[in-house]
Amino acid sequence: VSDALRPAQTHTLPLLYACPSSTVHPEYAHTPTAGWEKNDTLSFEVSPLLEAGHYRQSLGLRITGAYPFMGLTLIVEQTVYHRKRKIPGECKIDTVNCQLIDNNGASKGQGISYYQYNFPINIYQMHQGDSIHVAIRPEIKREILPVVSDIGIKTSKNNKKSKKAS
Repeated sequence: VSDALRPAQTHTLPLLYACPSSTVHPEYAHTPTAGWEKNDTLSFEVSPLLEAGHYRQSLGLRITGAYPFMGLTLIVEQTVYHRKRKIPGECKIDTVNCQLIDNNGASKGQGISYYQYNFPINIYQMHQGDSIHVAIRPEIKREILPVVSDIGIKTSKNNKKSKKAS
């Protein structure tokens, strides 16, 4: 990198971080290319939260146009680690029923050859310094689930209180 570019890079990065955003953790992971087996679990770590409050979590899913089913059920297991204790706190398990294809055979997602879907999980009351371990696994009867390419988790600060908050 030339010296002429260094000042621009140094000044640009703080501007990127200064943009307001409620998202505190977006992350995707690839499923195995041979297919997602029913015993496979994808794990995510949400770093300690800077602020207390209600946090909304959503699940991201990417599939190819060759996905052979209309829907998919995913089990999302979250273990909250409270800042003052190193041992796991509460464990929350949500079942997310993902409707991917409508009754006419059209995708409900966005995309052309790969389709992106976003599904709400829940809203939780969290404390400053809490961190979360998230494990996602498919609830399937088959041994292997083809053409699911990526699974993701997004955690965002929610400014509205919800009846679902715990």
